[in-house]
Amino acid sequence: MAMRLTGLLRVSASLLAAAALAAACGQPAAKDGGAAADKDKPSVAAQADALSAKPAENGKPGEDETKEIGNVSQELLDKLKTIGSDEEAAMVEEEIWDAWLVSGSGTVDILMKRGLEYQEQEDMEGAREMFDRVITIRPEYAEAWNRRALLFFNDGKYDEAVADLESTLVHEPRHFGAWIGLGMIFESIERPEAALLAYRKALEFHPRAAAAKQGEKRLIRIVEGMPI
Repeated sequence: MAMRLTGLLRVSASLLAAAALAAACGQPAAKDGGAAADKDKPSVAAQADALSAKPAENGKPGEDETKEIGNVSQELLDKLKTIGSDEEAAMVEEEIWDAWLVSGSGTVDILMKRGLEYQEQEDMEGAREMFDRVITIRPEYAEAWNRRALLFFNDGKYDEAVADLESTLVHEPRHFGAWIGLGMIFESIERPEAALLAYRKALEFHPRAAAAKQGEKRLIRIVEGMPI
């Protein structure tokens, strides 16, 4: 994928990503400064390693809980398609993000929580480390791929971001945030047809997604020659 983009375009894309994805994800507010985060990092990794080393219960730790959480998110996604107001849609969307952030694994949840805290503190290296560890432990967990994709996106690493968003969609095909992310990337690298398709895919699952609606509005005249 060609990467001959201007600095201004990269900044604009990053701002769009933050508005549509990071804010929508409801990331927790930072409680400590960067120095505190660095101090805590080894103990968190050690705690996660200790949890990983615990023997599995019934051979598949967290299987029932994971299934239950998945059912909740699927029910909410079904509901999202039929909601009649933006206010109600926003409430259900928040519930979906919350459901996606619960993996069913204590180890994964600890790492994800810390990764989000590092991201909020602008410690992107720490956030990347946590999300990498989650993907290693549970590669089928869609939200870990999505969160790491946002890091790549904001760093201008669009190839890596696209790859992670595609992995997100393998494990959760109705992940509207991942579809919006793809739309923003394709729009940034001047692939309006692909961007429009991605935004419309997001709207298929979340008809009231503001970022997707705005993206479709921007691109429909360019791609289809229709008035805005």
